[in-house]
Amino acid sequence: MPARPAIVTGAGSGIGRAIAVKLAVVGHAVTVNDLSLERAEALAGEIRAAGGKAAAVAGDVSAEADAGAIHAAAVAAHGDVGLLVNNAGIVHQALFEDLTVGDFDRMFAVHVRGTFLMTKAVLPAMLSAGEGIVVNVASQLGQIGGVELVHYSGAKAAIIGMTKALAREVSARGVRVNAVAPGPINTPLVMALSEDWRAAKRAELPLGRFGEPEEVAEAVAFLASPAASLFVGQTLGPNSGDVML
Repeated sequence: MPARPAIVTGAGSGIGRAIAVKLAVVGHAVTVNDLSLERAEALAGEIRAAGGKAAAVAGDVSAEADAGAIHAAAVAAHGDVGLLVNNAGIVHQALFEDLTVGDFDRMFAVHVRGTFLMTKAVLPAMLSAGEGIVVNVASQLGQIGGVELVHYSGAKAAIIGMTKALAREVSARGVRVNAVAPGPINTPLVMALSEDWRAAKRAELPLGRFGEPEEVAEAVAFLASPAASLFVGQTLGPNSGDVML
């Protein structure tokens, strides 16, 4: 089966960037989305220079019009989207009592509403074709929680729940929905957390180190491949041992 045209949201840096590069290497035509068109175009250019196929589009996945425009740009560039990686995310660190309604709403808007809107955009064509793959990027903190990250942990837990529920709805119609829940990864988002938080978390990890974006990208590429044909509604955990299931 030929590699499917793909969208990777939040692909301008970190895990999303590594995912987009990996998918291009294994043959997917990738639409690179980021809030910054400059970052998206830079990565798409790198992929094309390395012999891959890539297009760039800016947009905020939490905005309905932007989600539709991201999808439309991907279809225009490469045809119907057969693989969606919902990776766009933000992080913000604060004790629960210091969180504002705005902090909470923005966290859920990007992670949960964004995943919902982008999946709504691509799903009709996938169902019509009788095949497609959705991979949602959650977090191990959605499974175990994180100090000073209640809103982040809650949003990531919602993504895991959405993954399971949608998989039950659409897997028999040819669309596989799964998730990855990375542990702490050496990305700009994680580096934005306090040094004390990162040191404490590193000490908890059985592996004794944070992961690299490329290690998460391998898990996503697996879920996007025929080798993962029996994986439905699952959450893979490249998490340095922080969660063991």
